[in-house]
Amino acid sequence: MAWGLPPLAVLLLLGVIVAPLSSAVCPVSDAHRSAAAELFTAFPDGSLGDLETTYEAVSTFKILGVQKDKILDGKACKLASDTLSTSSSSAKDLFHAVRISSVLGCSIDAGVYDDVASRLKAVIKDTNSLHEFYYSVGGLLSLKEQGHSVVLSDADSIFHAIKALSQSDGRWRYDTNSAESSTFAAGIALEALAGVVSLSDAEVDPFMIGVVKNDIVKLFGTIKSYDDGTFYFDEKNVDATEYKGPITTSASVVRGFTSFANVVSGKLNIPGEKILGLAKFFLGIGLPGSAKDCFNQIKSLSLLENNRVFVPLILSLPSKVLSLTSKDQLKVEVTTVLGSAAPPLRVNLVQILGSDSKVITTDKELQFDLDNNVHYLDIAPLKIDVGKYSLVFEISLQDPEHETVYTTGGRNTETVVVTGLIKVDKAEIGIAENDAGTSESVEKLDLLKDTKISLSANHLQKLRLSFQLATPLGRTFKPHQVFLKLKHESGVEHFFVVPGSARQFKIVLDFLGLVEKFYYLSGRYDLELSVGDASMENSFLRALGHLELDLPEPSEKAPRPPAQAVDPLAKFAPQKEISHIFRVPEKRPPKEVSLAFTGLTLLPFIGFLIGLMRLGVNLKNFPSLPGPAAFASLFHAGIGAVLLLYVLFWVKVSVLLVVNIIAQAKHLLMFILLLEQLDLFTTLKYLGFLSVFLVFVGHRALSYLSSTSTKQKTA
Repeated sequence: MAWGLPPLAVLLLLGVIVAPLSSAVCPVSDAHRSAAAELFTAFPDGSLGDLETTYEAVSTFKILGVQKDKILDGKACKLASDTLSTSSSSAKDLFHAVRISSVLGCSIDAGVYDDVASRLKAVIKDTNSLHEFYYSVGGLLSLKEQGHSVVLSDADSIFHAIKALSQSDGRWRYDTNSAESSTFAAGIALEALAGVVSLSDAEVDPFMIGVVKNDIVKLFGTIKSYDDGTFYFDEKNVDATEYKGPITTSASVVRGFTSFANVVSGKLNIPGEKILGLAKFFLGIGLPGSAKDCFNQIKSLSLLENNRVFVPLILSLPSKVLSLTSKDQLKVEVTTVLGSAAPPLRVNLVQILGSDSKVITTDKELQFDLDNNVHYLDIAPLKIDVGKYSLVFEISLQDPEHETVYTTGGRNTETVVVTGLIKVDKAEIGIAENDAGTSESVEKLDLLKDTKISLSANHLQKLRLSFQLATPLGRTFKPHQVFLKLKHESGVEHFFVVPGSARQFKIVLDFLGLVEKFYYLSGRYDLELSVGDASMENSFLRALGHLELDLPEPSEKAPRPPAQAVDPLAKFAPQKEISHIFRVPEKRPPKEVSLAFTGLTLLPFIGFLIGLMRLGVNLKNFPSLPGPAAFASLFHAGIGAVLLLYVLFWVKVSVLLVVNIIAQAKHLLMFILLLEQLDLFTTLKYLGFLSVFLVFVGHRALSYLSSTSTKQKTA
């Protein structure tokens, strides 16, 4: 079967095959810090944006330990201070401003905080909106965390007012007039309730605390999951304008239940695998694409890192590609979501599932390297061959008391690729006369290096190619892609898939049935074999040699070869040299004769000057009035321009030589350009313009002289 694929596409396919498998879930790393620094960029004025964005930025930087310019901190503190000092600031703005001050430790006057606290308490007293409760209670709680004395004396009534917005399925409404409930609203409601409990000067009704705990259990009953053990929250049956998306919704719930769990006695009845699944969901995001998602991811993971329900422990593999050739060890890391060390534990490899669905049951405990904080295991004794495997690990905590603090999810499955050198042997190529296999020539091939075989065939013959592949353990190996490419000297390419059965790969090209596929193109074809697989360390793209193919002449209706792609950079390649043939220069007189003739042309001008001197030129008749004097001056200037034009035309070559040496200023350079264009026709054009000018000014000047002469005679 021929494939009409361009060579670039084949190379890309091979590149994808041999690309290493990347880890889907791993703890927060330096890549997240770099991403946060790029996503939260400062504006030209040095600010980070509005209050909400500024808080998200400084909070994310603090969690990740990203060091930013002190100027940014100063701008953020000034923004927070101005907002807190403004009497018209909303509860939402005050909420974010107080949190910015808390993160950065801004210097805010105590009187300003007193005023903010009274304003937020007034909002709580007059509102029935969940958002207003959330911002007001959150702002007061942040003030308390900064050491300011804040107490809610009517905490029970506020708690009941917020709880009145809850629904039977654990979700919340935004206000009493809202008909729809929301999972996102449940998260901010739980966070607000946690704030009320923290700000209360007395114990909140234990019965209501128990009801809210039960609501949280119901809320986790609506959680969604993937097959890999990932859990997340999402909205359902909400208006499009209120839809937040899985990341924002899940982050809201995490902030809510962790905050509530930290302020109430007892433990929330939430399964550990769901907490671990939420951690995998946020880690599975990888590097977020927006600043909002980055904040939600990092903030949620920091809360899961230290919560009173369960602290999730993440199993990850530093490398998911293991080489049999290099005798790589299987290494496993178990850390918290932010990369902190886990408590003492054991990691066992309990099962290996191959791509052929063959299950290998084992119970190997991995050794622990205390210096590098990794668990490791030699894979050589496992007798596993090259290929893709699913490894099932079981994590068990050594201290039983830690089982109520941490969650490991029991069994964890990770996918690895085991690579090795594939044995390539018994490679042969030849030209056969018929199906029986009678060959005129058979040549052995060494596919581990380029060869230079030379074959010839006609349309009645067949090309045969065969070779064998085996794994390091001597088992059958079938790579993902095996291609044979034939490239004609004109650039037309043909690709063929080499089929395999057991260890043998064999292809027979019957040229009689391929003449139309080859567009009846006779001539030289370069042979190239491509073998590639993700687990094959010695994948190759090997040149085999060439084939001289003689095909019959095409008929009138035969298909034509496709047009070959034109290299877009070809127009920038060196062009073919153009050879010019110049005519033989005409014979010219000697230099002395030319100079003598030039001197003779100057004799009339010299005679003109001598005549003026003999006649006695004077300016007695030059007009004295301004108007006639101007026309007389222009007339003489025009005559001078005509004489100068004659001189420039005849001696322009000599003048050019002189001016080219001394010209420096721009006006002299423009003068050179004028001289270069001063041929006969250009000179006559300029002379025509000067003639019209001279006729006009000369007529006016001579008319004045004539009238003056007439007046003198009559007088």
